[in-house]
Amino acid sequence: MDYTHVNSLAIDKWVAEGWEWGEPISAEAYAAAAQGQWGVLLTPLKAVPKEWFAPWFNEGRLDGCRLLGLASGGGQQMPIFSAAGADCVVFDNSAAQLESERMVAAREGYKIEIIQGDMTKTLPFADNEFDIIFHPVSNCYVEDISHIWRECWRVLKPGGVLLSGMCKDFVYLFDEENSLEIARKLPYNPLKDPELYAKAVAEDWGIQFSHGLEEQIGGQLRAGFTLADIYEDTDNLGGIGDYLPVFLATLAVKK
Repeated sequence: MDYTHVNSLAIDKWVAEGWEWGEPISAEAYAAAAQGQWGVLLTPLKAVPKEWFAPWFNEGRLDGCRLLGLASGGGQQMPIFSAAGADCVVFDNSAAQLESERMVAAREGYKIEIIQGDMTKTLPFADNEFDIIFHPVSNCYVEDISHIWRECWRVLKPGGVLLSGMCKDFVYLFDEENSLEIARKLPYNPLKDPELYAKAVAEDWGIQFSHGLEEQIGGQLRAGFTLADIYEDTDNLGGIGDYLPVFLATLAVKK
């Protein structure tokens, strides 16, 4: 079975078990967003600066903005953007995550284009189609992320922005059951280690991959982007995240 399909099924299972990133927003949160009161996450805890949505952001609104939620299903960010006036498309490989998108859209009565697909393939969009791509932490489920950056560059309009959340590679040094004891070397790639692959499946981790700054930020630069801003974040899960930031987010511009 292709590893992206393994991950799709794993995430469907996590959602059924109550995964926090598969919990749709409330009607109250949607109503607040419609009044310009909202925040969104690329990483677990720190809200994305509103300045990152300029020049489309105006008094809490994103009217006239064509926005792609890339691997952004779950009924969390896309309802917020839709309430704020953006014309949204969500692209995700998890059927359960997209079902949450349909549920919230039906509940609140807005239109959104919902597409299930694999971001390791060519994206089903025209060149220069979007103003903003919102890409929360998810490229850790893809072996070759350079393809993702090239596709993001292709489908963004000139002047468009890519907002990305990323997991730092050193977290894969540790096993979840003993997260402060180094368990392996980097890079972390179960496709090149049958024993690690079997453990990832048995432990229900999904098939994940470590990516260093050369791939994460360097890959964006090589795709043609200009890095405009960056911040770091952690999580509230204990372990290494109690000691240093384990996530980063970038704002990249197609000039």
